[in-house]
Amino acid sequence: MKRIFITFAGLILLLTACSSKEEVIISGKPWTEQFILPYILGIVIEEHTNYKVTYKESLGEVAILTPAIEKGEIDVYVEYTGTGLMDVLKEDTEPGESAESVYERVKKGYEEAFQVTWLEPLGFENTYTLAYSKDSDITAENISELAAYSQNNEMIFGAPHAFYERVGEGYDDLVKEYDFDFSDTKSLDPNIMYDAVKNGEVDLIPGFTTDSRLELFDLATTEDDLKFFPKYEAVPIIRQEKLQEMPELEEAINKLAGQISEQEMVKMNARVDIKDENPEDVAREFLIEKGIISE
Repeated sequence: MKRIFITFAGLILLLTACSSKEEVIISGKPWTEQFILPYILGIVIEEHTNYKVTYKESLGEVAILTPAIEKGEIDVYVEYTGTGLMDVLKEDTEPGESAESVYERVKKGYEEAFQVTWLEPLGFENTYTLAYSKDSDITAENISELAAYSQNNEMIFGAPHAFYERVGEGYDDLVKEYDFDFSDTKSLDPNIMYDAVKNGEVDLIPGFTTDSRLELFDLATTEDDLKFFPKYEAVPIIRQEKLQEMPELEEAINKLAGQISEQEMVKMNARVDIKDENPEDVAREFLIEKGIISE
C-alpha cells in the first residue's frame, strides 16, 4: 500500500506540473482598451492551441507589468512601442523616426534586458492627439496651428499629472518643440479630463487616438505635424522562456498581426465605455467577425 501511495502521489505531482506548464497568464493595464486586448489574445490562444489561459486583469501600468513579465508572474500582454522604448528602456526617439525603426529597437532592447520578445504588431497605433471642444473658438487641424493660436489667446492646458513628468514626450518638451504659450495648466485625473475640456474648464488636453471619449464628447483632434510624439504601435509581448516551452503560441498570437485597425479599436472601446458591454464579449464577437475564430 505504501508503494502505491507514493506512486499515486508522484502522479499527482506530475499532473500538477504539466497543468502549470500549459498555463498562459495574460494581463493588461487598467483602462478600457487593455480590458479588451487580453481577451482577444486569450481567446485566440485557446482557439488555436491546447493551452489554458488565465487572466490577471488590470494588473497595473508599465512600471508594474514590466517586472511582472520579467519575473514570470505573467506571460503575455500588449505593450506600445513608444512606451517600451522611452519609459522602460529609457531611449529617445528621433523626430520622424519610422514605426519599423522604433519596433526593431524596442524588440532588441527587451530581448537583451528582460528576455521578453515582441511579436508582430496588431495593426493599430494608440498615440497622443491634442484635443479641444468643437464648441470653443479654436479652429486648428494640426498642433502647429494650436501653438500659433496660443500666442494670441489665453489657453489653459489640462493633462494627467504623469504627462507633466514625462521626459522627451511630455509637457515641457511639447511646449518647447511647438512654442506654446499657455496662460495656465491644470493637473487632471485621466477619467475627468474629457469632461473638463468639453465643459470649458480647460482648452486643450492630450487625448489618445483610440479613446472612444473623443467621439463621445464631440472633441476635435489635431495632427502631430512635427512628428513630436513617438510611434505607439500596439504589440503583444511574451516571455522567451514561455515561447520555448510552448512554441505554438507565436503562430497563434501572430494570427492577429495587422488585424485590428485604429477605427476598429475605437469601436470596441466605445462598446465598453458607452454601451457598457462586457470586454470579453466584445473581443469574442470581433474575432468571429474577422474570421480569426469560429462561432
